[in-house]
Amino acid sequence: MRRKIAVVLSIMFIGVLAACSKTATKDDNILKVAVTDQLGTLDSTKYSDTFSVEAIQNVYEGLYTYNQKNKPVLAAAKSVTVNKEKTVYTYKLRAEKWSNGTPVTANDFVYAWQKLANPKTASPNSQRIDIIKNGFAIRNGKMAVDKLGVKALNKTTLEVTLAQPISYLPEVLTGAPFVPQNEAYVKKQGSQYATDSQHMIVNGPYKLTDWEGTNNKWLYVKNTSYWNAKSVKLAKVDVQVVKDGATAGKLYQTGKIDFSMLANDYVKQYKNEKGFATRKTPMIGYLGFNTKREATGNKHIRKAIALGFNKKLLASKILNDGSSALNGIVPAKFVSNPINGEDYRKEAGDLLAFNKKEAKTEWEKGLKEIGKKDLTIEILGSDTPEAKQVIEYLQAQLESNLPGLTINARNIPIKSRLAATTAYQFDIVYGTWTPDYADPINFINDGGAYHLNTDYKNAQYLKDIDQSKNEFATNPAKRWNSLIDAEKQLVEEDAYTVPVFQGAMAYLLNPDASGLHINPYGTTLFYRDMSIK
Repeated sequence: MRRKIAVVLSIMFIGVLAACSKTATKDDNILKVAVTDQLGTLDSTKYSDTFSVEAIQNVYEGLYTYNQKNKPVLAAAKSVTVNKEKTVYTYKLRAEKWSNGTPVTANDFVYAWQKLANPKTASPNSQRIDIIKNGFAIRNGKMAVDKLGVKALNKTTLEVTLAQPISYLPEVLTGAPFVPQNEAYVKKQGSQYATDSQHMIVNGPYKLTDWEGTNNKWLYVKNTSYWNAKSVKLAKVDVQVVKDGATAGKLYQTGKIDFSMLANDYVKQYKNEKGFATRKTPMIGYLGFNTKREATGNKHIRKAIALGFNKKLLASKILNDGSSALNGIVPAKFVSNPINGEDYRKEAGDLLAFNKKEAKTEWEKGLKEIGKKDLTIEILGSDTPEAKQVIEYLQAQLESNLPGLTINARNIPIKSRLAATTAYQFDIVYGTWTPDYADPINFINDGGAYHLNTDYKNAQYLKDIDQSKNEFATNPAKRWNSLIDAEKQLVEEDAYTVPVFQGAMAYLLNPDASGLHINPYGTTLFYRDMSIK
């Protein structure tokens, strides 16, 4: 009898545990996500990779964010007033706190933006500050940082003065470079700031935990200090790095992950899978050159490389995910002429499209100028499957089409790749880049190009960019033409940066998940509005 009672009690206890387990899983409301690479940095003034952008925009929040309709709306700011000339914006901040309990103040924005502008920071996104009064002069070392047109009128009032009126300010300020940083905290952390989850505080929908700086797993945990925490449905987002597409697909099929981007190799395999979807994006693949080195510092060598590979074949046979050839640094169907509605890419035309004969001519000119008969050049990229495939394709095409060229591939983790490019430890770098707002200048004056703002000295390009930001800022027709000319200088004339393809994204999403919100200008996910049954 005692044995029977013990068995019954054991069964009852196991049932209770099972019920508790089911309830806990449901209450936890955890979304499990696979990504293809590690985080680089969560310092908003130093990132240059899409994985870091996604993390920054889920754990920090600037003056604006995007709503579900992909329209910019006030976020850390609760109200804004604008002067008649539309050059001075005054923001009233919400009463919110950093994750360590410190109030978010207007000075947090002043400090972060001055840090972005400061040449000592060497931010790859420093040109984004040019829209703010004196931003251009400051980042070029010609004016003191405290002259930047951003001022804390008091703890909760921020005044922003623009260099010129612009119609797309809210879109710009949704970007990762414009989130706040707490000055006292950042200075206390020193060089360790935002290099792991133990050395950062946040003000966004989620806190980041379990990130050690180089590991392949981390968590986004709901930030109860966030001003709109009640709208955040997910308790956690469990992220793991899965570089192999086959592994990601199996994890999805067995229910171990709820979301994964789908590598190009697996689009056909999973296109009939429940939860499969595709989306065209303005993401670009590009090549950047170290112009301080003899070979890649030669314009004709760069042009030969730009002209020497078949982009259509790359998009259709290698990427195979809806991507397309791109002959210009600004993608197609991204932005239209404000006067006639024509697509920018169509008006600007094809720049440096594949041309084997012309590539060979440029190659011969370049070799003659540097006094060489053959060259060995290295292409640097991250160690993702996609990056490896693209570089392997470029290697085969360029070695075949440019006699005497040997291409070496170096694929390293994203964090190392970012450090190598910043330190000029590369010949050519392959990367991808997504914009932050719908304007051609976001690509032409940024576009992920390393050292563009310090090393590129084309006088006509600099004049075009200056006029687009100043003299033609309120003349849409002239501004449009100046940007088209600037792109021609950058790509067609000097091949300083070379477009490779325009991207698309294919992904798998658990049908039980809802509220998926993808940045309108790329592949960044906002987890704020998501939930899972």
